[in-house]
Order: sequence, then structure tokens, then C-alpha cells
Amino acid sequence: MMSKELKQVCIPGPLIIGAGPSGLAAAVCLKKRGVPSLILEKENCMASLWNLKTYDRLRLHLPKKFCELPYMKFPSEIPAYPTKQQFINYLEDYAKTFSIEPMFGQEVRWTKYDRGMRLWQVETKESKFLCRWLIVATGENAEPVVPEIAGISNFGGRLLHTSIYKNGADFKGSKVLVVGCGNSGMEVSLDLCNSGAQVSLVVRDKLHVLPREIFGMSTFALSMWLLKWFPVSLVDGLILLCSRMILGDTGQIGIKRPEFGPLHLKNATGKTPVLDVGAVAKIRSSEVKVVCGIRRFTAKGVEFVNGEVQEFDSVILATGYRSNVASWLKEGNFFSQKDGYPKNPFPNNWKGEDGAYSVGFTRRGLYGASIDAQRVAEDIARQWKSQTKHLHLD
Repeated sequence: MMSKELKQVCIPGPLIIGAGPSGLAAAVCLKKRGVPSLILEKENCMASLWNLKTYDRLRLHLPKKFCELPYMKFPSEIPAYPTKQQFINYLEDYAKTFSIEPMFGQEVRWTKYDRGMRLWQVETKESKFLCRWLIVATGENAEPVVPEIAGISNFGGRLLHTSIYKNGADFKGSKVLVVGCGNSGMEVSLDLCNSGAQVSLVVRDKLHVLPREIFGMSTFALSMWLLKWFPVSLVDGLILLCSRMILGDTGQIGIKRPEFGPLHLKNATGKTPVLDVGAVAKIRSSEVKVVCGIRRFTAKGVEFVNGEVQEFDSVILATGYRSNVASWLKEGNFFSQKDGYPKNPFPNNWKGEDGAYSVGFTRRGLYGASIDAQRVAEDIARQWKSQTKHLHLD
């Protein structure tokens, strides 16, 4: 009965779900091609992940030239690795420059394709939107992942996800366990250590840790340049050799490398190597202690898989994020119900059936989102110019 009372709104152009970098890029690319669009955003701000769920010390992990959205560069005075706030400012300026005005507070309940009307139906709390084209741009990091670990509800200390963590000021002098050793886990461990906390870092699996820069050049940029001339296996070998020269043997500090190189793994699994910004030095000096996986939580701490039991005042879950598309997109062919990613991997991830598209599900960060946005906009613009009919609801 509620759905019958909803206000129906017909959108002549594409409807974009999500006002993060991917959604903004899609809207701008469409506008550049003369196609109007509307962005729906569940929060009350753009780039909600960056605004609401990131820690204070965060910077872009890649140089700014690899993180620019289509048609607008970063200001020249911004450093090579922009801060969190500088990136937020860039996104806000991006939207303002191209007059992109999302509708905020519009959380999508469900979306499905009506084959009789040949339109997508998108329901929010107050409205039902109808559109010919649907662009999913809610991102790979829509909601925090909280692992199911035995006894976690029994832990009596402070337990939080990195989506809530801001800085280490409140943790000075306390014993903190960081669970997860990706970029966030490493950086939060570094931040806590610099704030005077006693930090332990759970390293359960093998992973690649690389220096952010090699001989003054971005490791990412160097890798991309080398790949123009050499195969992945050779570039992996060169990058790992340089990494060992700069960081030393990470296996000696409890961080074992996988059998395959970082670029091979990225291409095969989407798993991103950690770019070190100082955490490795803290681990080498034992200011951050590497510990093994957790068997279970206790009331005052954890028991590790090696049988050792330690007490902690706080536990911070740096266990990442996941896509939530499968929870609201009622369509089974485009996105996987298992992981919330398009079933076809990059570079064929951006287009589904019946006018459905995705932007920002490439496992290649902002660079991949920009590629998606251009491809989606070009495809829709071609249809818009030849087929679009403006619909009006009474």
C-alpha cells in the first residue's frame, strides 16, 4: 500500500544511484554530451564515504594525476598526494563547476526493470522514479565489513570499525589491536603509534607491501610505465627487487609475500598491494607488533590461533568494505548476488541489459571509474540522440 502512495517521478535521462566520485563523473560525462541526468544520494552530502567514514590522516594513495575525474584537473597548488579534505574540496568544486546537484536523503529501497513499460523503477522512501537508463554508482565500498569472529560480542573493551575511527587522540597509552593489514590497517596502526598507543597488528595472510615511491617516482606510475615495454612478470620482479632494497625483507617482520607478484595478483584477483607510508619502519622498530590470526575474543582481549592470549583495551576492525548493490538491485544478470560486482570483469563491466550500467566497479580505483564514466556516457548519448522520447506523467 505504501508504494501506491509514493510520488511518481519520470526522469527523461539516466538516473544515477550514488553521489560519490563515480556518480559525479558519470553525470559530468553525460552533461558534456548533452544528456541530462539525476543523481540520487542516500546521505546528505556528496562523497559520503570520504566525508563521513574516513580517518583524518588519509591521503590519496596514488598521485593526483591518476585520480582526476574527467574534464577537471586538480589545482596546481595541491600536493602530489592530496589530503582527505583536499580531495573532498576537489569533488565539491567538480560538482559546482558543472552544475551537478544531486538529490540528497534518497536511499534506494529497491530497483527493478518493468518490461511492460520498458522502464526502470527506483523506489525511495518518498518517491518512485521511472527512467530509461539506470547507472549504478554506489561503489565498491558502500558498507563496512564486520567479520564474524567467535566471541566478538563478549569483548568488553572498545570495538569499532575504521569507518568510525578518526584519529589516535583517544587511544594514547592504551593497548590497541588492529585487525586487518590492508592500506587502512597499516595507516591506522601508524596513526595510533604516533599518538602514543601500544599497537598490535593482525597479519593473517600473505600480502605485498610496496614503498609508495621508488627513487622519487610513484610506484604505481613506474609500474604503468614499465608495463608499456615489459611483461607483467618482469615488471613484478623489478618492483619487488626495488621494494626489497627500500623496505628490506618483509618476511623478517612477519609479513610474508604471496607466490605471485603484486601486478599479477591485482589483475587476477583485484587485490591491491599495500603502499607503505611509514608503518613498516614502526614494525621493524617493534613499535607496532605483528601478531597472527584471531581464534576467538575473550572478555578482555583475544586468543590467537597460536594459543597465545593477550588483553587489549580497544580493537579496531580494518576489515574493509563491500558493495551493497545486491541488496537493492532486483536484477540477477548484471550484478553478482555474491559479491555485489558486475558479473563481467573489467573492461566489460560497465554495461548490462535493458539500459543498466555501472560506474566504479572496476577494482581500479578512481582511474577505473573515469574510464567507466566515459564509456557509459558515450553509449547513452548515442541512444539519446536517436531514440529518446520525453515521457510525462500526469
